[in-house]
Amino acid sequence: MAFKLIDLPYPSDGLAPAVSAETLSYHHGKHHQAYLDKTNAAVAGTDLEGQPLEAVVASARGSNQGLFNNAAQSWNHGFYWHSMAPDGGEPSSELAQMIDAAFGSLDDLKTKLAERGAGHFASGWVWLAEKGGKLSIEETHDGDTLADLDFNPLLTVDVWEHAYYLDHQNRRPDYLDKVINEKLNWKFASENLARGETWKYPA
Repeated sequence: MAFKLIDLPYPSDGLAPAVSAETLSYHHGKHHQAYLDKTNAAVAGTDLEGQPLEAVVASARGSNQGLFNNAAQSWNHGFYWHSMAPDGGEPSSELAQMIDAAFGSLDDLKTKLAERGAGHFASGWVWLAEKGGKLSIEETHDGDTLADLDFNPLLTVDVWEHAYYLDHQNRRPDYLDKVINEKLNWKFASENLARGETWKYPA
């Protein structure tokens, strides 16, 4: 079966003004769809057809850059939609304790995420991830992903320009401030931590 565009887990205007309905219509409906279309075309008729998206990403890493870019971006975007919510809630007690241990406080973590996102050169992703019972902030460049690496990603923030330009123009820090302080989905992060393994793109 072909990989499908997953529904947004909130109304199209549910993240405004951090991320507008207009931005989501392009970012979700066009950019994400295009990555999926290219992934589906590349795996059609191959041994990867019908495999989970995570398996396609892992197989293509280092051997088929074009397929890797599109499969990884397909996964990243699915994860990114879930990393945000109209009301982000609060971390679970387990996650809150790990945040305090790694960063000092939730506010300190948010500050560091925003700093890393603002300082990330060109396009990419900033992640909150768990490995070996410890939290860290990770960065991946361009279309790279943590989906097939030795991390359990908990949240991600997209710092490609198309994620924020319609709403904030070149002011990436403004976008990061709104998303990180108001829209991060701490329930999703807590569920990812409790599950103890990488989120799977819906079949």
